[in-house]
Amino acid sequence: MRWDLLFDDLESQLDQEQRDEERALAIEEERLRLGRLTLRDRLAAIARSDSDGAGASVRIELHGGRTISLRPQVFGRDWVSGRSAAPSQLELQCVVPIAAIAAVLPSHSQLEPSLESVPEASARIAERIGLPFVLRDLCRRRTPVRLCTIDGEVHGTIDRVARDHLDLALHDADRPRRDNAVHGYRIVPFARLLVVDFR
Repeated sequence: MRWDLLFDDLESQLDQEQRDEERALAIEEERLRLGRLTLRDRLAAIARSDSDGAGASVRIELHGGRTISLRPQVFGRDWVSGRSAAPSQLELQCVVPIAAIAAVLPSHSQLEPSLESVPEASARIAERIGLPFVLRDLCRRRTPVRLCTIDGEVHGTIDRVARDHLDLALHDADRPRRDNAVHGYRIVPFARLLVVDFR
């Protein structure tokens, strides 16, 4: 009888040690997973967590203190694009460089979903495209844009996109780019870009 109790006690100790070891391993795996999450991953998780399908709106604080509300739709390698969610203005399409984000201001209900696991690398080409490619597309289509930089806002049309900067022909927002409408030019480093708005 005593031997049965001794073996039962040893068996329960072994089971407890195994459960403790599995729990410690699970905690360490979770730490490692969280350590690999990027800001882009968390924004994408917030967008995926939208329950009504209209697109979760997230508040983003940019360098310099400006805050925007964005419904993220497309995620590139180093940028996020979506619709502005500000009710007071026309809904614009925005491209925000990830490097321009000073902070994401999630609601309480968005915080936990932002930590969800990132799906394995998908075959979507947009996720591998960098910011210069997106800006070159706007240049090719001659789309009028509003560039919000650390130093202010300007309206115009992107004339050229180089490796780390772009050339912008300045003109009024309500006029198309024509030589007689252009009142100046700007060469803008990507590092100064906060948001590129367009319709």
